[in-house]
Amino acid sequence: MSKTITNTISRRTFFKGIGLGGTALCLGIYPGSATAAMLEETEEKDVALFAWVTISTSGKITMTCHRAEMGQGSYQSVAQILAEELEADLDTVEVVFAQGNREKYGSQITGGSSTIRGSYKKLLNLSASARMMLVSAAAQKWNVSATECYAVKNYVIHKTTGEKLHYGDLVEVAVTLPVPQEVELKDVSEYKLIRQPLKRKDTPLKTNGAAVFGLDKRVPGMVYATVERNPRLRGKLVSFDDSETRKVPGVQDVFKVEMLVFKTMREGVAVIADTTYAALEGRKRLKVEWDDTGFEHINIDKIFEDQEAVLQNDEGKAFHIQGNSTDVIAQDPEKLDVVYQTPYQSHSAMEPLNCVAHFQGDKIEVWGPIQAPEWVQDPLAEKYGIPRENVIVNMTFLGGGFGRKAFMDYPYEATVISEKIGKPVQVVWTREDDMRQGPYRPGISYRLEGSLKDGKIAAYKYRMAGQNRNIWRDPSSVDKPNTSTAEGLLKPYYKSIANLSISDVLFQTPIPVMWWRSVYASTNGFAFESFFDELAIKAGKDPLQFRKEHLQEEREQKLIDRMIAVSDWNATRNGFGLGAAITECFNTTVGQVVKVSKAETDGVKIDQVWAVIDCGWYVNPDIIQAQVEGAIVMALGAATIHEITFKDGLPQQNNFYDYKMPRITDIPPVEVFIMENAEDAGGVGEPGLPPFAPALTNAIYDLTKQRIRKLPFKLSEVEV
Repeated sequence: MSKTITNTISRRTFFKGIGLGGTALCLGIYPGSATAAMLEETEEKDVALFAWVTISTSGKITMTCHRAEMGQGSYQSVAQILAEELEADLDTVEVVFAQGNREKYGSQITGGSSTIRGSYKKLLNLSASARMMLVSAAAQKWNVSATECYAVKNYVIHKTTGEKLHYGDLVEVAVTLPVPQEVELKDVSEYKLIRQPLKRKDTPLKTNGAAVFGLDKRVPGMVYATVERNPRLRGKLVSFDDSETRKVPGVQDVFKVEMLVFKTMREGVAVIADTTYAALEGRKRLKVEWDDTGFEHINIDKIFEDQEAVLQNDEGKAFHIQGNSTDVIAQDPEKLDVVYQTPYQSHSAMEPLNCVAHFQGDKIEVWGPIQAPEWVQDPLAEKYGIPRENVIVNMTFLGGGFGRKAFMDYPYEATVISEKIGKPVQVVWTREDDMRQGPYRPGISYRLEGSLKDGKIAAYKYRMAGQNRNIWRDPSSVDKPNTSTAEGLLKPYYKSIANLSISDVLFQTPIPVMWWRSVYASTNGFAFESFFDELAIKAGKDPLQFRKEHLQEEREQKLIDRMIAVSDWNATRNGFGLGAAITECFNTTVGQVVKVSKAETDGVKIDQVWAVIDCGWYVNPDIIQAQVEGAIVMALGAATIHEITFKDGLPQQNNFYDYKMPRITDIPPVEVFIMENAEDAGGVGEPGLPPFAPALTNAIYDLTKQRIRKLPFKLSEVEV
């Protein structure tokens, strides 16, 4: 059964946009509107364009992907949505990356798992409108009613005669027709492409070498650079000796450079060369003196000691308060009062940071693995006093991002170097640069207090003490609670817990921090869901049944029932433990069950992970499965293998030899189950990460009765 959407685009606006002389049908998505035709240039300068599609007279269909592709699957998903409602052959749809252009495409920030959930409705409407216009064009040519025609795989077919016309033969007529005021969208049951596990369009490109990543980019006259940066954010460069560096064949120049990191200038020494290898060899021979006096050189143990201290003495800034949890808990002699801790983490994407920049006076052009084009354009336009549209940002494929490549420091640095040398330059970071420079996921301590009455939560008090990433971008937020204080907590708990207090205890260090996959949900979820388990055990209740009693909404009830069914949760446990956790972020809820047992040697092993995801409307189940599996692997590493530590203010980890990644032999079997419903789309790239760590530690408690409250821990050191 199809559904009808009403359009608000006028015919006048449509014709202003087309202006093609009958050469192609170009359609764009507008925030707040259903669909319209649009070119790169239009009289409607105040209208923002989210994405656009072109169908040429040759029949070529080009889909512009306005967001980055860093492995999360948007390159495939946008094309799959388009082909579904357009009734196009997916193999004939070419996908290209958009340049940075906020006026044309709206927000192009690839983060918050927002690419599909933020634009799928508009893209469906756009595609359906294009199909209806092409059908109407064919009907006009045949002088029949449009109801006698239908579209399939780039053709419009007349039902009675079987005659057919290719889309390319229809665009000249289609552009003269009015935009449909009522757009008929397919019902989910009618989908042919959406909800199918179709192979990704970018996979062949990434396996045959055709995909262009940032490191692959070359432009005429380009030179190469690497930078020896101050090992501490706020230190200063005293002097450097480049005499040995300049002896390296291929080295062209050496000079001081400054890179904007949030509101601070990080100083360094740039080495320019004919090749990246020569630049790196020259950098090794640099002798640099830094001045770090006057700055606190902190150690990791002191950070967590200070966090615990402020949690004991500071109520923090209230993020959400209802009822009076403090008084209720104070009157309970059997209250729970515990502290959880999560470590600093590096992003460590497989493709190191890199960027090509060409400074040309009143114009700047950059190429690279960039998650947020407008966040590159804005600071460069401000620094050089040029219009934002003169800062051209070209996105390439990204070899992983996790939020790090939404930061603007590396394109900023490349541009400053290009200005200095008057040439295009590719700046390449080493793995050590990336790991030691940050920014990092912040290490956080949590204090949780709780009280029970009649087997249910009577009061719940949560305080977090960790660096607020908002302060680095906006120092005025220093006296406000972190906007992500409750990220990861399911919203129905606000209804079921009468006395609820969520607060942020302000805590800062000189260490630069920023978002990391699933942002604060990745750490908050460990505290929230571990503590819910502790409360369930204290109440003498099954942990999933306890959650069901506090999560009364139908979606959560169904999700928990599915978790119980797929994991055989209620079966007799003999020699193994099961643990569960449920978190929500970016409008998606994920529940996970982890099974553990005694390892053959020391400690415990993970036998199985079951993940149930409720992301509402979705496109490709294979992409969802891959994202959840990848999130679990990343969560496993952060919980049991790696962390960033600091000594004398410096990070102690350098590369994968001392910041180890999970190996394939570490990964347990993972089964992913998708809830089917008619809800709006949620995010997929990040929500699979937060529930894993608490589900794992809850499973270990079920097996060993040992409660793990500090990450990371080693599976081999758990006593069984």
